Amino acid sequence: MKMAAGRILVVDDDPEQCAALARMIQALGYETRKAADGLEALERLEEFPAHVVVTDLVMPRLDGRGLLERLQAQGGGPPAIVLTAYGSLEQAVSTVKELGAFWYLEKPVELAQLSVLLERAAAQGRLREEAELLERQLRYQGVFGEMVGRSPAMQQVFALVRQIAEHGASALVTGESGTGKELVARSIHRFGPRRRGPFIAVNCAALPETLIESELFGHEKGAFTGAVSTRPGCFELAHTGVLLLDEIGEMPPAVQAKLLRVLEDSRVRRLGGRKEIEVDVQVVAATNRDAGQAVREGRLRADLYYRLNVFQVHLPPLRERKDDIPLLLEAMLPALNEKYRCRVSGASPEALAALERYDWPGNVRELRNVLARAMILAGEGMIERRHLPPGFLGPAAAGPREKDGRKDGVFLPVGTTVRDAERALIERTLEFTGNNKTRAAAILGIGLKTLHNKLKVYREGAGGGSET
Repeated sequence: MKMAAGRILVVDDDPEQCAALARMIQALGYETRKAADGLEALERLEEFPAHVVVTDLVMPRLDGRGLLERLQAQGGGPPAIVLTAYGSLEQAVSTVKELGAFWYLEKPVELAQLSVLLERAAAQGRLREEAELLERQLRYQGVFGEMVGRSPAMQQVFALVRQIAEHGASALVTGESGTGKELVARSIHRFGPRRRGPFIAVNCAALPETLIESELFGHEKGAFTGAVSTRPGCFELAHTGVLLLDEIGEMPPAVQAKLLRVLEDSRVRRLGGRKEIEVDVQVVAATNRDAGQAVREGRLRADLYYRLNVFQVHLPPLRERKDDIPLLLEAMLPALNEKYRCRVSGASPEALAALERYDWPGNVRELRNVLARAMILAGEGMIERRHLPPGFLGPAAAGPREKDGRKDGVFLPVGTTVRDAERALIERTLEFTGNNKTRAAAILGIGLKTLHNKLKVYREGAGGGSET
């Protein structure tokens, strides 16, 4: 039995035209179902996951445009081919442009045109179906967007993020610093109907109180000293997309009141402006503090907290999900190898055991930094226990080790000045890296420019000479 080329849902309120079109499509090798209007089409799609929807525009109850709007709100839906009769071509073209329909066909439908469009649209629909299947498989395996974790706590996070993304609700993301709160917001954007819109993130704690209102709501030219031009705020920039307000508890109370009004009215007024601007934004707030305590202490308005806390996503600290460390390491390796030009394939059992014993006060961010340092030291092959920072080695391994007949470390007599100790450490690190200053700066935890400046000072202090 030959497998159908794809699944097509035909939507038309004229029973004869709908049946004739379905027969035509079946003759091209596709499996079909019929629906009399948009509402019936939505019901059919629940049991018949079509690769393509072929829909008339003018129908009772829910017309073709309304159907595509509903599908878009639910996450996009399958590719759609819009059928248009004489006189409604302009409406069909606008539907294609504004709602992302695949294409349109004028009635009466020509078989040759329909065949070509169906083939292309069905191929796109099958790719979308395969991508969704892969996404579900990856989620089961512990990967969801940029988030990683097989632990039950992280699987609950993945499920909640998916619901928030699909329904466009506000959310409050809590968790210690370094747990990945921004990744949650990015996943909400990536897996929701707003993925085609912008993602804007603003750190409320990093902005001076005098600038945060302008950053969020924008300003008009001349609104204050230094406002030399009109500037849209983050809400305008995030229109049709997702806005992350990080460290929401650090926002000044006066700005919290204005933020609440924007969330309620979906309108912003720039500083110095007279008119209100309508915005369509899904807001995700994040904090590394106890939000409830912040409300009790008066640092976070209770009404703003309740408005944002439609859903709360709590990210567990890494110390509570150490079983995820091997998976996190595997996920981080490719990008770090590329960034630092290494060829590291993994970690030895001893190194992995040391990583799993550690309590990770800095959470996943600290793990990434420790891993980057270890990869730079290893260069290629496996990360060994000796490549980890001293705090991971334990008493038996914390002492100096031999390398090419020499002790691999810096040994300073009592009385050495801090300046001389720093110089000795830098010179020994450069020797270790074969004078590779980029690797040395990464190991030392300083910028490359800072390293060059220190070397220049050492040369000048020694009376000149060329840098080796």
